[in-house]
Amino acid sequence: MSESWRGRRLELRLGNPGHGGFCVARHDGRVVFVRHGLPGELVLAEVNEDRGGSFCRADVVDVVEASEDRVPALCPVSGPGGAGCCDYSHATLAAQRGMKASIVAEQLRRIAGIERDVEVGVLAGTGDGGGWRTRVRLAVDEHGQAGVHGYRSGSVLADLRCPQPVSGAMDGVAERSWRPGAELAVAVDSDGVRHVVELSPARVSGTGRRSPGRRGAMARRAATNTPRAQRVAMGTGRVVERVGGRAWELDAVGFWQAHRGAAEAYSSVVAEWSDASAGALAWDLYSGAGVFAARLADQVGESGTVVAVESSREAVRDGKAALADLAVVQFHAARVENVLADVAGAPEVVVLDPPRSGAGREIVTAVAQQNPQRVVHIGCDPAAFARDVSLYQEQGYRLTDLRAYDAFPLTHHVEVVGLLTR
Repeated sequence: MSESWRGRRLELRLGNPGHGGFCVARHDGRVVFVRHGLPGELVLAEVNEDRGGSFCRADVVDVVEASEDRVPALCPVSGPGGAGCCDYSHATLAAQRGMKASIVAEQLRRIAGIERDVEVGVLAGTGDGGGWRTRVRLAVDEHGQAGVHGYRSGSVLADLRCPQPVSGAMDGVAERSWRPGAELAVAVDSDGVRHVVELSPARVSGTGRRSPGRRGAMARRAATNTPRAQRVAMGTGRVVERVGGRAWELDAVGFWQAHRGAAEAYSSVVAEWSDASAGALAWDLYSGAGVFAARLADQVGESGTVVAVESSREAVRDGKAALADLAVVQFHAARVENVLADVAGAPEVVVLDPPRSGAGREIVTAVAQQNPQRVVHIGCDPAAFARDVSLYQEQGYRLTDLRAYDAFPLTHHVEVVGLLTR
């Protein structure tokens, strides 16, 4: 193994953006993934992670030749050595969306063999890139101070100045003392009511405590997803969300789209593309509390059926309550892969909103075997989305339409919605 480059400073000309919030550069035959830079810039970058092999990671510490798209960073806590929250906050919003469009297009080309121009749309309520996030998870350090995680690290930075949260979301949080090692779920609902719930410390494995890399991050994420004791510190812990003229009451710690304009935008696209016939059967997989199921129910009418499948029993409970007037919606509290074989009938349309890792071969194959006329597939990771699209193509489907949304301004994340037909 060659000598580690960790701590070395390299002068680099940055190339294209890569999936993950960095630009790609090359030095002495190796690839360097550089954060906090922009394509075309000449920078001085310090290597902060090198495990040998063909690549290493670095942060920009000085800009020698700046891009015209560079602006003063909007987030004061995400720079070199800081948090992992706002890796694009040093770029204009137009440049951010341009990089995201480039990444989506590159993933579709490389993984699915699709050549397609991509445009990243703006969601209502984005403003200047800050003040859009209604859901925030915070960590609590050993001193009881709330903060955010360092990039690719379990360390906690007790600094809540990130500009993403909506106005008022963080008021008073930094001034209070919390249980060391706990996690805070902060939610501001559609009625403007703020809720803060303290979750007891997660039981993190040895790998999660020791490893700063991907394995450690996965272990820490798995630990945070296990059931934990909760204490409502502010509000009631039950949020009210409104989409398409309908209201949902949900747990503040449960899933809801982070961007205040996202749920309405995605729901509208689903309604437009699903185009289910009266009396038809429709599936809503990974349905959450049934936001898309409600739109599908409007289309199939009283003579149709909507099957909604969601593994979270809490989300199913809340979905049943919100859609109690829609008898055509049948909720199943189960993992999607465990229930599809038992669902009777061939759907005319299927809507899927899988987790970040995507649906995968088993689910895509099971859906395709039912021969739906239309599949509306939603992805929050462009690589996973492209992999799923490639699997649909193997089953004879093609990507008929695509929309991408800047659902996470100031970050490299992007939401993609695709329409697939045979």
